Amino acid sequence: MDKSKKPFRKSKRSFRRRLPPIGSGDQIDYRNMSLISRFLSEQGKILSRRTNRLTLKQQRLITLAIKQARILSLLPFRNTERQLDRMELIPRTTGPITKNK
Repeated sequence: MDKSKKPFRKSKRSFRRRLPPIGSGDQIDYRNMSLISRFLSEQGKILSRRTNRLTLKQQRLITLAIKQARILSLLPFRNTERQLDRMELIPRTTGPITKNK
């Protein structure tokens, strides 16, 4: 039988489960910064469930913990460090303000 006449078969890939991002010993709390920081983007946004691979209940608890940490000033509402660096690099195009007579 020629190779061209063989029926199409899917390649067998080994299915490997990924480890859950939250272990059984991890406590979802606003004080647990090492855990909370894993679920924030560089801009300080909360990542989606699909990205985090969390269950609905875990995502809700993470979201509440992040919001509590923001209110208590443990986390910034947004990360503006990169924006400030960019602002300094952009030259000002407007001159000094003068009063009209």
